[in-house]
Amino acid sequence: MAITSTRPDTLSRRALNRAFLARQLLLERSPLTTLEVLEHLTGLQAQAPQAPYAGLWTRMRSFAPDDLSARLLDRSAVRIVLMRGTVHLVTAGDCRWLRPTVQPALDRALGPRCWRTLEGVEPAELVAAGRAWLDEAPRSAAELTRLLEERWPGRDRSLLTNALRVLVPMVQTPPRGVWGRSGQPVYATAETWLSAPQASAADRASLVRRYLAAFGPASVADVQTWSGLTRLRETVDALRPELRVFSDEAGTELFDLPDAPRPGPDSPAPVRFLAEFDNAILSHADRTRIIGAAEQRRIMTRNAVIPGAVLVDGFVRGAWSKVKEGGTTRLAVTPYAPLSARERAEVRREGAALLSFLAPDAGEEDVMILPAR
Repeated sequence: MAITSTRPDTLSRRALNRAFLARQLLLERSPLTTLEVLEHLTGLQAQAPQAPYAGLWTRMRSFAPDDLSARLLDRSAVRIVLMRGTVHLVTAGDCRWLRPTVQPALDRALGPRCWRTLEGVEPAELVAAGRAWLDEAPRSAAELTRLLEERWPGRDRSLLTNALRVLVPMVQTPPRGVWGRSGQPVYATAETWLSAPQASAADRASLVRRYLAAFGPASVADVQTWSGLTRLRETVDALRPELRVFSDEAGTELFDLPDAPRPGPDSPAPVRFLAEFDNAILSHADRTRIIGAAEQRRIMTRNAVIPGAVLVDGFVRGAWSKVKEGGTTRLAVTPYAPLSARERAEVRREGAALLSFLAPDAGEEDVMILPAR
């Protein structure tokens, strides 16, 4: 009897784009609550403290700044270093298991060179000292640096501070990240701030499932790029019986949750404005499902600041920024290629809606579409 092999279905670039946009709540705005959206997305990247507000606004049917500020103040959401060693805004529940799960990636980034430079500093002693200081009271980065320098004089103080931040899960406490307020980061341990311990073990299987729910269909390399973890092939293979398998046009094996949305490649995709450092841009090894190679070169700046991006027909077609001129706030859109009249009108409408969220006194005339460059 002949044995026949079945090839996985191939998903085109547009099919991957539409599936990804659906997972990211960018095809249709979501009726979910702020915490539900944060949990679905497994957090939002948040180096820029106010960026998650625009990220949630563009994904939710109804969102006001107080919706997120209140969650930070009541400690049901926190800002903490997680995936790829970057600050993320996540729910308190996700913080407890995500940090132990991605901790190996953070440790690897710190690396043996750090400990050679900090010769004589024992990691366990550093952790004990840092926790004792933070248990007394939340501390600013400057305070922690001073205390570390006093405890270990002559050592590289910035490296000491970074090592402590890697070894001890520390959240950035409000008012950092609260709408309309500013301030330098002030840290508390995650356990103290949330009045709950961190998970006792990593949960790589949950990490993969959650990633696919928000970013799939995806390859093993994609999951590793987003998380910063390595050697996830074993985890994905163990989950294979419960996953669907596809391939992209290059033949790369892709995995997905069976019931996750996969709209048709011709599904309409409205104009959307992504926030700075948006995970929609940064979370795949192969980013062509949302941004072309030329656009990637444009958006990846030398200072590693990822600007707000404009999606037209589901793909990055330009950048946006908020510009203050005197007492006026404007939204500047820089297309990477000429837009049609219809596209310009849609960009202007969506830009005006975003601007009214960011600056309620601004009007549609304050949306500037600059010449393509």
